[in-house]
Order: sequence, then C-alpha cells, then structure tokens
Amino acid sequence: MEELIIEAYGKVNLALDVIRKRNDGYHDINTIMQQIDLKDIVTIKDREKGIKIECNNPEVPVDSSNLVYTAWEKMKEKAKIDRGVHIIIEKNIPVASGLAGGSTDAAAVLKGLNKLWKLNFSTKELMDIGVSIGADVPYCIMGGTALAEGIGEKLKILKSFSNKLILLANPGISVSTAHVYNSLRLDRIEKSPDMDMLVQAVENDDIYTLAKNMGNILEQVTVEEFSQIKTIKEDMIRYGALGSLMSGSGPTVFGLFDDEKKLVKCKEYLEKKVAKVIITKTIE
Repeated sequence: MEELIIEAYGKVNLALDVIRKRNDGYHDINTIMQQIDLKDIVTIKDREKGIKIECNNPEVPVDSSNLVYTAWEKMKEKAKIDRGVHIIIEKNIPVASGLAGGSTDAAAVLKGLNKLWKLNFSTKELMDIGVSIGADVPYCIMGGTALAEGIGEKLKILKSFSNKLILLANPGISVSTAHVYNSLRLDRIEKSPDMDMLVQAVENDDIYTLAKNMGNILEQVTVEEFSQIKTIKEDMIRYGALGSLMSGSGPTVFGLFDDEKKLVKCKEYLEKKVAKVIITKTIE
C-alpha cells in the first residue's frame, strides 16, 4: 500500500464550560463535542525519507508548525522507524475557526500512517499519541458524539446525535485558542452551561432542549473582541435557528435548525455579510 486517502471531519462544541486553570498552563474543561460532515481530504503517500506537505489553502503552513508534521514525528517515534511521507491536504474546513481543522488532519495522519506502515496500533494507542499533539486530536480519532473532560482527552461516548441540520458562519477572522484561554477571567463567569441537562438532551435526542440551553464560556472573551460573533448569533435566531453558539474558541458560529427552508433563507441572508457560510449536519 503506497497511498491512502482519509476523510478528516470537523466538529462543533454543543456546549463548553471551563472549570479551572491547571498548573501546566492548560485549562480543565467540560464540553460536548459533535462531529459534522464538513471535512478535509488528506492524502498520504509513502516516501523513503523526510516529509513533504502540500495544501490547496495558502493560509495553512506546510512546515513543522503544521500538526500533521508533529503527527508524522510522533508515529515514527512510537513505531521506532524512520520513514518519510508526502501529505496532501484538501482544505475545506476554515482555518483557525474552532472546528478542529488542524486537529482532525493530524488525527487522519495518525490513522493513515497506522495503516500505511502496518503498525496495528489500537484506537486507544492512537488516541494516547494524539493527546501529545493537541487536546482535540483524541476526539477527532474517535469521532461521533462525546463528553470531553480534562483538557479534552477524557472522553465518554454519548448516544449518536446525528442528522441534525447545522449552518456554519465564519466571519473570516483568525482566533488564537491560546489567546482566548489566557484572556479568560474565570472569576467573571456568571453562569455556566448545565452540562448534566445538556448531556441528557443529547442522550434523549432532544434537539429543542439542547438548542435552548447551549452555552460556551469562551464567548466571554471572543464576543468581547469581535462583536460580529454576537450579531451572527442574533441573525441566526431571527431567521429560525433553534439555538446558536460559537464553536470552541471561535470565531465560527453555528445554528441548529429543524427546518431546511429556514436554514437556506438564513444562509442567503448571512452570505451578504459573512465571509463563509456552510450548510452541514451532525454525523455519527
């Protein structure tokens, strides 16, 4: 096997709470992560030595700062082999958008090299490697619907919340996850999302309770710096979204819909104001 093509799916956070700042600089979080059908396509080709990264999006780095580079290095180290790789990324997930685009590409490379190099690492082993690359990588390996705790690496599989209509709106600004977390004032948080209620809503496949009660603590920082995020949320609700929330550290906003006509009208409206508007859905 000399070439593999892997589908690398994005995610949204249906809720996100920040519990505390840890001594290592990371934050303990509590979040419900949901895979969506928006995806990058990652092609992995065998190569004798070194790494070559290509991408159709000039915003994506093709050097050692790309997480796929780290994924290659970690797999070589774990497998105790020195083999090269040529990675081609067809980028469809907006960059630095809160949709785990970089993490899901890294996860795709871990899974791909496991097959390409016939390493037979288990999913658990791949997830253990993944957490050393980025907090969202283990989830991106697993996919589906999950409750994530710790820095995001402690994962509990939830019942599937698939086939829900989602509209994504990305205002075309890049947001640094590290900056958002470092700017977060936990002492100023007035209300955290009720995670138990939201997990129960997911388990009951209850889109209405979930949409009404979604919350993301990180909006405290990102909305303050970028007022257009609040405006997009308000526009989505006005055009029929059951609920609207910023995903992850932003800046992408998503709306949950139960009516495709309303979703399309909302998309048409937002396309006049927002850089990227994408229709997607939740998947298993």
